[in-house]
Formats: sequence, structure tokens, C-alpha cells
Amino acid sequence: MTGWLALFAAGLMEIVWALGLKHSEGFTRFWPAVVTLAAILASFGLMSIALKSLPFGTAYAVWTGIGAAGSIVVGMTLYGEPASSVRVLCLSMIVAGMIGLKLSTPA
Repeated sequence: MTGWLALFAAGLMEIVWALGLKHSEGFTRFWPAVVTLAAILASFGLMSIALKSLPFGTAYAVWTGIGAAGSIVVGMTLYGEPASSVRVLCLSMIVAGMIGLKLSTPA
């Protein structure tokens, strides 16, 4: 598994565990809590694989960026959170920053 693939998968697990936190209702619901904890472990494990070949700062920024951007999209699509032009512009800037980091990293 390449570092970038592991990093992307780790970012997706960030989205899963954030969504799981919402559904676990403060870890009072068993199965959502289990999914949340499993996603956290998977995210950290995949991030550790990514860090073997990617620069720390780049990997961390992209990891959290995928989680943040993905959570925003999930919030807008599943929970009807506002999709105002300002929010979409800010989301676009997060994505553009991640792309810029990817293109400027030699790994």
C-alpha cells in the first residue's frame, strides 16, 4: 500500500468515526460506539503506515483535511446542514489546499 493510498483511507476513516460519534450519542449506543472505536483505530493505523513514506506535516494536514471536508459534505447531504456559497467556497479552499500539498510533495 502506498503512503498516499493509506493516507486517503485514513482520512475516510476520520469521516466514519466522526459520523459514528454523532450516532453513538455520547457512547451510549453500543454498535455505533463500536464502529466509532474501530474507525478510530483504523484511521490511526493507516496514518502510521502513511507516515513511513510521507512528510509529517503534509500527511497530518491532508488527513485532517479529508476528515474535515468529508464531514462537511456528509453534514450537508445527510443532515441538511447549510450549503451556502460561503461554506462551499471554504470547503473548496480546504480541498485546494490538500491538492496543493499533494502536488508539492515528492513522495
